[in-house]
Amino acid sequence: MGETLSIMGEVARKAGGMQMARLCDAHSIEYKGVINLVTEVDRACEKYIVGELSRRIPGCEFLAEEGTAAPEGSASRSAGDAPKPRFIVDPLDGTVNYAHGFPFFCVSIALEERGELTAGVIFDPNRNELFEAKKGGGAFMNGSPISVSNAGSLRKSLLATGFAYNVQEGEALDNLDNFCAFIKRARAVRRPGSAAIDLAWVACGRIDGFWELFLKPWDMAAGVAIIREAGGMVTSFDGGPYNLYGTEILASNGAIHREMIGVLGGREGGKAT
Repeated sequence: MGETLSIMGEVARKAGGMQMARLCDAHSIEYKGVINLVTEVDRACEKYIVGELSRRIPGCEFLAEEGTAAPEGSASRSAGDAPKPRFIVDPLDGTVNYAHGFPFFCVSIALEERGELTAGVIFDPNRNELFEAKKGGGAFMNGSPISVSNAGSLRKSLLATGFAYNVQEGEALDNLDNFCAFIKRARAVRRPGSAAIDLAWVACGRIDGFWELFLKPWDMAAGVAIIREAGGMVTSFDGGPYNLYGTEILASNGAIHREMIGVLGGREGGKAT
């Protein structure tokens, strides 16, 4: 696993370098929804990540945001087969930021084995910060150990959140009520625009808690793996088991988790997975 994590980190760094090299270009922008963008850099980074991981770690499947398939001859899943290891890839988390030159975006790669997240890396090329973790091995940023904060109450906590792309598409669960509730309870709430970095910052203690609705697996997977190894807690809004393929994520340093559940209107004292 150590070699796999190292390769994941190398690949993430290279993809981040591609992003920085083309940051000031005039981008070709396509729309997947009203405000859901994809650029040529998203696609180029994903093609590189999937191709390079397929070459260096053969026999894995991929779940990638832009739908890039693994090269011919790599693993595929069929009925009755045991699940293969799968990389979950967000080649450029924070595409809207990137398209505007706003320096808050990253590369996120996780490894899922038999339904369990076993490794994750997040590379923030603007700050040259590589967050990484493997199950049972701790969490690190640029090689140094990291851990969640020790904030003990919402009043002393900095939180982060985001708003799903369907916020302008008539979705009733638009997270605005939650945002208003937390802004009145926490020290402050931020909305930087990259869920993967938000989660990485929970893991290293810069942010004390994070919640959001309607994220995709590639937005969350690596961050969840890193937070767990950094000593944090990840659940659904009501404190129940976290589902990577569900619609809710609540992540924190653990100490403020019950308070956050209370604000979100769920039962207190849920158990993390």
